[in-house]
Amino acid sequence: MSEQPATPPVPDRQRLDENAAASVRRYAASERARVDVLVAVLEDIAANGYPAPETGVLWETARDTHLERLAAGERRVA
Repeated sequence: MSEQPATPPVPDRQRLDENAAASVRRYAASERARVDVLVAVLEDIAANGYPAPETGVLWETARDTHLERLAAGERRVA
């Protein structure tokens, strides 16, 4: 058996102040919510198949809506 640890040691980390930590937690929560939506859609497709094209949103419509949002200057996280 080797005397080396199974995982390398974690280097010292710089602690975040309370506001930065809260901001990171909010971002993580919003990303988790987005991923949960994606997972639900993929599970629905796996269980029921693809939705009918007539029930979807045209990509042109989705694109135009997104471009309008960008032009309006809504704040978005990159």
